[in-house]
Amino acid sequence: MRPTILKLLLLVFFTSMPAWGSDNLSQCSNEIDGMERLKCYDSLNASRAKALHDKSVTLAERSFLTRSWDLDNMDEDLLGDEQSPLKSHRVSYLIARQSNDENSRPYSPSYGSYSPPIDINLAEMKFQFSQKAKFLNPVKINQFGISSLRFWGAYSQQSNWQAFNTANSTPFRETSYEPELILMLNTGNAQGIKLVNFGYLHQSNGRNSLLSRSWNRFYLQSGWENDTVAVLLRGWWRVPEKAADDDNPDIVEYMGRGDLNLRWEPLDRSQVINLTLRNNFNAYENRGYMQLDWATPVFLSKSAKLHIQLTIGHGESLIDYNFFQRTFGIGASFRDW
Repeated sequence: MRPTILKLLLLVFFTSMPAWGSDNLSQCSNEIDGMERLKCYDSLNASRAKALHDKSVTLAERSFLTRSWDLDNMDEDLLGDEQSPLKSHRVSYLIARQSNDENSRPYSPSYGSYSPPIDINLAEMKFQFSQKAKFLNPVKINQFGISSLRFWGAYSQQSNWQAFNTANSTPFRETSYEPELILMLNTGNAQGIKLVNFGYLHQSNGRNSLLSRSWNRFYLQSGWENDTVAVLLRGWWRVPEKAADDDNPDIVEYMGRGDLNLRWEPLDRSQVINLTLRNNFNAYENRGYMQLDWATPVFLSKSAKLHIQLTIGHGESLIDYNFFQRTFGIGASFRDW
């Protein structure tokens, strides 16, 4: 192939590339000499490749709290067309889990005990969906150790599905709904305390009569992080209800007055370990809950991870808020967590 033909083909190739700065393209096309024009396009393409590499490095370097709450305000610049208006809030997963004991007679002080008309299987499917979205763009403050604030709305839903209970048409045993409003204060710290959240959370199972469970909370949460460990510490205050309307007046004594989330993820993101602890801080009748989650992106896909979950204590689901059990589950978790 003649050099002049090769030059023309290369020229057509570079001029047909997507725009990477119209001014730079115009500068290259204005070059009179063909070889100089090709050198200009080569340089432009190299700059583009470097920018894409730098972008991928920056994405990989973002810590869990930073990317989960967009603390560096870089979502739009880094993700571009891949950005979704929804972000992961808690982990979303689908697991098959086995309990050591079934709650055959759900009980609350308001309604007494109730015997469901079906037998409950110890094995069932459990899934959780949890997302959040920004309601307000960052507002800069730079006062009292806070660099900016942002408003978030979140929604979480957890279901316990008797998928293996074919004798009773595989019913959903329990589903809880949790809408949430969060005012996030960003400290701007690279490490250490990175955020403070003020939140309002409603949780209910949407049932009526004897199986109705619900409560409302205001909470204060602090987020601390270094390179591989993130800690979220939260305390809450239950909004009082009239005795006649209260489905579960003793729920705080079982579901606790606060929780702690400890999350470890190595720099290569090969796995995630998350420990959740709840406690009622009552020295005389102490009750709590522990949940240990482990996930790794082994053989599934970029968006799904092998997920193992172990729980022990009260409140594995809302209908079981005052029921003690141990469960073990295995399945998949999805998106960033």
